[in-house]
Amino acid sequence: MKERMNYAAVSPDGFRALLGLEQHVRQSGLEHKLLELVKTRASQINGCAYCLDMHTKDARAAGETEQRLYGLSAWREAPYYDERERAALAWTEAVTLVSETHVPDEVYEEARRYFDEKELVNLTLAVVAINGWNRMAVAFRKTAGTYQVPA
Repeated sequence: MKERMNYAAVSPDGFRALLGLEQHVRQSGLEHKLLELVKTRASQINGCAYCLDMHTKDARAAGETEQRLYGLSAWREAPYYDERERAALAWTEAVTLVSETHVPDEVYEEARRYFDEKELVNLTLAVVAINGWNRMAVAFRKTAGTYQVPA
């Protein structure tokens, strides 16, 4: 698949705005491995090959296991995610699929059991950010397989 355009070069201010949101999420205090699971799950739903490549590499670099990454699309049936991760994954799916789910009350209540208000807002910002990145990468056909984990 041929990349349509380099969106970062075409709109550097827009790109920096997305990077600013990403920087906030990274500094929010949420666990790095949890954020990578959330980013990977949203990218699976959105069919973003570039982001799947990036976030599975970043997750492995952070110590995530192959088993948990491979089982992520079936996390409800897999025994190796804790309750906080399950709440985050359910929240991620509901927010990513907002036009279908309208983020049900029961998903919100479960998320609130494991995340305080600030954490839940920051988790939601993480989902907003990855959905934005997914849409940019899919729309402009960002080439998958080229991402290298920073040293």
